[in-house]
Amino acid sequence: MTVFSVHARSGEAARAGVLDTAHGRVHTPAFMPVGTYGSVRGLTPGQLREAGTEIVLANSYHLALRPGAETISRIGGLHRFMGWNGPILTDSGGYQLFSLASCVSLSERGAKFRSHLDGSVFEMTPERSVAIQRLLGVDIGMMFDVLTGEPGDRSAAAAAAERTVRWAERCRRAIADEAETAQTTMFFGIVQGGLFEDLRRENAGALSALDFPGYAVGGLSVGEDYGATMETAAFTAPMLPDDRPRYMMGMGTPSDIVRLVGFGYDLFDCVMPTRNGRNGTLFTRRGTIAIRNSRHREDPAPIDADCRCYTCRTFSRAYLHHLVKRREMLGAILASLHNVHFYQDLVRDLRAAVEQDCYDEFQADFLRRYEQEGETTVEGKIS
Repeated sequence: MTVFSVHARSGEAARAGVLDTAHGRVHTPAFMPVGTYGSVRGLTPGQLREAGTEIVLANSYHLALRPGAETISRIGGLHRFMGWNGPILTDSGGYQLFSLASCVSLSERGAKFRSHLDGSVFEMTPERSVAIQRLLGVDIGMMFDVLTGEPGDRSAAAAAAERTVRWAERCRRAIADEAETAQTTMFFGIVQGGLFEDLRRENAGALSALDFPGYAVGGLSVGEDYGATMETAAFTAPMLPDDRPRYMMGMGTPSDIVRLVGFGYDLFDCVMPTRNGRNGTLFTRRGTIAIRNSRHREDPAPIDADCRCYTCRTFSRAYLHHLVKRREMLGAILASLHNVHFYQDLVRDLRAAVEQDCYDEFQADFLRRYEQEGETTVEGKIS
């Protein structure tokens, strides 16, 4: 059973809490490194733990295609399969409706995809999504939802939100039908409604009535103006139950996370730490560093003098510059390790700021240093 409690608040809406799952406790605000295929790229479970990671994210749609949810279940579940003994959250496949050109058709029943692996047609329904995530044995699953790539189109946003509620009701029935099988996976609802406050409010109300143990906000950062994204995130958070965890899906720059915590969100995910690491962009408390830049060629300093990760304790910027320029695998690994460590330090510091009731001061200081002093700007969603 997933149990959430808030033990500290600061500023207008920032909060710190604990989320108990079948595989352990998650302290919130929390950041989930993304392991789409059951692996956070370039990093071992031990390295993730050492960096302070408490929960990771995987994608049930991709795992269902390969190696197959049934295969993973026979081997002992996703935790055993990937060697991670902490909590796991899986996305349902709803985002793939929007992002994959291989979506063949969408109907009230569900969605049909053409596999990018062998061209076969794969059908995902709300019921099948629940079954897959339970076969994987994850701690937190997501209901199968519908989002639109045009969040500013009212008719499209309304249609997606309405179908999301109908599919949520079907997810709820599927969960209830298997209630006696001693399953430990809990499912979160996902609020849709585009950029429209009234649609979001209506959708949040309908989903809250279904009494999910947690709620996510989806359908944002899919190409709309950044200001509209943050405005929507701000007015949606208080629509969600205060006693349940709030998960902002897929928004993950450091400045995003700091601002979103101030709106009242608890959980975050993004591929940015590892993807940017592979591309030679490193996060620091004074903004991002493009390690490929020639200024780092003979720099003996660590990436971040305030960071205690293995990369910063052991190697210089000059060495990372050399590795990345040479396209050495170790360069991507060390950069990704530092970036994941940075993100975990960030949410740890956010928790401390809330517990000490100084979130507003922390936000102002962090954003001043991070957004004004870095070499390069990283904005928006990368997935």
